[in-house]
Amino acid sequence: MAFGAGTLFFPFSYIFGDVLTEVYGYARARKAIWAGFFAMLFATAMAAAVIALPVSDSEPFNRELQPALEVVFGSTWRVVVASIAAFWAGDFVNAYVMAKMKLLTRGRWLWSRTIGSTIVGQGVDSAIFFPIAFGGIWSGDTLWAVVAFNWLFKVAVEAVATPGTYAVVGWLKRHEKADVYDTDTRFNPFSLRD
Repeated sequence: MAFGAGTLFFPFSYIFGDVLTEVYGYARARKAIWAGFFAMLFATAMAAAVIALPVSDSEPFNRELQPALEVVFGSTWRVVVASIAAFWAGDFVNAYVMAKMKLLTRGRWLWSRTIGSTIVGQGVDSAIFFPIAFGGIWSGDTLWAVVAFNWLFKVAVEAVATPGTYAVVGWLKRHEKADVYDTDTRFNPFSLRD
């Protein structure tokens, strides 16, 4: 089965999000998600500017390099919108489920929170990204097969990484002396206050 290289690396962002939410809480994760969201917007604007800049005729290889820059830095508007929307929604859902499950489990069964939040968050991410980016381009059967494969693959990565997540969370909790429970947290994704 063929799949995009991002499928190999993107699940690790959820592992980082799980660690951040587990140790520091939803409010801190919310700030990190917004920082990532604005970083994605900036990177998109920067890539568009790089491609739009005029080519210098004084450099001998610029005419040959410009098409390569357009391939590397250029994205279709659909992929950009899909990436930003899926990141924003999926990460917020992941952090919300993680924080709420921590309260429900009273901090026990970390594995259930990391895997459970990933099931929901990656489901939202995949269900948003692929239809926006490729709906109408791929057949419906192909589109939903890719959504299902990516979702299952990302959840499997989370499950396999669980022992490492336990080690990192344990180390951070001991060294940072932090273990936030979001009992009084406002879960509004648009608020930057605790």
